Amino acid sequence: MEGRDDGVHLGTHKFKDRRHLGTSVEIHDKDYKDLPPAPFFEASELTCWSFYRAGIAEFTATFLFEYVAVLTLIEVSKSPTKCSSVGIQGVAWAFGGMIFTLVYCTSGISGGHINPAVTFGLFLGRKLSLIRALFYMVMQCGGAICGAGVVEGLQGRSEFELHGGGANVVSDGYSKLDGLWAEIIGTFVLVYTVFSATDAKFSARDSHVPILAPLPIGFAVFLVHLATIPVTGTGINPARSLGAAIIYNKEQAWNEHWIFWAGPFAGAAIAAVYHQLIIRAIPFKTN
Repeated sequence: MEGRDDGVHLGTHKFKDRRHLGTSVEIHDKDYKDLPPAPFFEASELTCWSFYRAGIAEFTATFLFEYVAVLTLIEVSKSPTKCSSVGIQGVAWAFGGMIFTLVYCTSGISGGHINPAVTFGLFLGRKLSLIRALFYMVMQCGGAICGAGVVEGLQGRSEFELHGGGANVVSDGYSKLDGLWAEIIGTFVLVYTVFSATDAKFSARDSHVPILAPLPIGFAVFLVHLATIPVTGTGINPARSLGAAIIYNKEQAWNEHWIFWAGPFAGAAIAAVYHQLIIRAIPFKTN
């Protein structure tokens, strides 16, 4: 029995993995296999077409996400009353729905990150190499800039500027520290969900938590937007914030832009450490 033990050895705690849902269920053999950690640096990726195909998928997905997200924000801002538009709830659904759709479409090609913070968190979790992580971030930012640029062309420069260009700023009544904490916690929720939804342990046949990964990820984005749109407009995605800031190009957006990089990257790092250390207890595994 000890050779098959999938537990965590801490003091006298040494038991097989058990989860109880309704009636007591004991799992005798794990039915999953963790992938080995990705190499930190893998130059051979640069010679593979799949590497560039994944980057193009990230560019396209982030372009589409930025286009729909910023256009929805501007249309809501243009409306004389919230009742004549989709309102905050509609904006949250637009963000969450697009992430659900795009993760579903691209997860088999690139993993469906669509967010530098997600990429950073997964890199810390050893899910991809440094080269791939940096390439994804560049492509994501490029896609977001193009997406915001298309919205500006569609709306016209004066209309685009009048309604804030979808840029993230800290709302009146909140400090920059408030905005930073909102971004940290919001991104933690997102990246924590990504780790859990893509965990081999939870998608295995012996799991009692069957998951269609894009669904909880998109739903997490939706819920975080409901909570933090009034605070920062909700960034939790540095590429989305950068694309809008570059095309809008106003002082306030740039003065507070650091929040929408520092917050998401800090939240992603905390989520990566929490998942590896607490949820999976990987440093403490004996096999």
